[in-house]
Amino acid sequence: MDYDSGIPRIPDYQLSEHQFHLTLDVPAEERTKTINAMVEIIKQENMAPYYKYLSTLDLGFPFDESLYNEMLAHNEEEISQLKSKIKEAEGEEETELDVAGTTTKLAEYYTKIIDRKNATETFKKVLELTSGTGNKIDHLLTLARIEFFFNDFPQVGKHLDAIKGLIEKGGDWERRNRFKAYQGIYLLATRNFTEAAKLLIDSLATFTSTELCSYDQIAQYAIVSGVLSLDRVDLKEKVIDSPEILSIYSSSPDLEPLLNLTNCLYTCQYNYLFHHLLESHDHLLITNKYLHRHASYFLREMRAKAYGQLLESYKSLSIKSMAQSFNISEEFLDQDLCKFIPKKKLNCTIDKVNGIIETNRPDNKNAQYHSLIKVGDGLLTKLQKYGAAVKLSGAERVV
Repeated sequence: MDYDSGIPRIPDYQLSEHQFHLTLDVPAEERTKTINAMVEIIKQENMAPYYKYLSTLDLGFPFDESLYNEMLAHNEEEISQLKSKIKEAEGEEETELDVAGTTTKLAEYYTKIIDRKNATETFKKVLELTSGTGNKIDHLLTLARIEFFFNDFPQVGKHLDAIKGLIEKGGDWERRNRFKAYQGIYLLATRNFTEAAKLLIDSLATFTSTELCSYDQIAQYAIVSGVLSLDRVDLKEKVIDSPEILSIYSSSPDLEPLLNLTNCLYTCQYNYLFHHLLESHDHLLITNKYLHRHASYFLREMRAKAYGQLLESYKSLSIKSMAQSFNISEEFLDQDLCKFIPKKKLNCTIDKVNGIIETNRPDNKNAQYHSLIKVGDGLLTKLQKYGAAVKLSGAERVV
């Protein structure tokens, strides 16, 4: 699907994705194609600072000194003109709004050519000059995109926290909606899949943040976080039967392995699950800059979730039967289960002598009872402390 928010795509997230792809073990032909695509964008936008930055990385990115000097000269001329306009605005006693507007153009130009240091410093000046809540949110979102570009998630988190505070004071619907996508991707990148799923799935129906990622990408992130964190009922309602997900089936063939994995898990077609799981891992997770670091975690958690879902239906099950269900060897299953059982990810034990897996269903009522006692004890302690404080306060007044 093609959506356009109308907001300039600065910095261009595709360059960050291309840069990430150069760190992967890919064929030489594909690597050359990626480099050529990057050079084309860099030349078109005269991104001298980013071109220089790439030459400092261990990516084998070619560096042409004459091309760099040519782009640098263009950058310096443009920056000089923008700085002159800022001085004119300040000298002619223009309003703060006019000064902020011209300074914003300089900050946006630094962002466009991916001069990270100057872009962030100039946007901080812009924020000091800006009074409107909406404009402040826009500038902070741009700063968040800059940090997303360089995978600096601690800084992304700081900018999003600042935006959250402004939105609570009075952000409009469009900015709230964009913030939801930014926050969702941040949570996904920092492995908070449960909270990410809520925001990303909700973003599908009203997605407008095309300056940050494409619609197919936000759908991919929503499915990944959803299949990991949602139970079967919610997975069916919010992902499998989602009108937005259904609408991209035919137009997004790249997402097919992930969609097949989700359907296999829900319909309990475990014999195909590992095939689609590995396809999703190799083609959609390893190759994605936000999901790459979580690829092994995704494999592990999805296996545990599928094993647990199957075992819920049985009091006991032979290792042979379970291995056949997943179309894997008994040896692999035995070793895999032994990784999850000690960590309490699966409620079962293995009878090695008889080759049987016995489930230990948790006693939910007993757990709820103990939880109630614990909460009650905590509340009683607080009330006792409060009562003692009130008595002490009364004694002081009498004296």
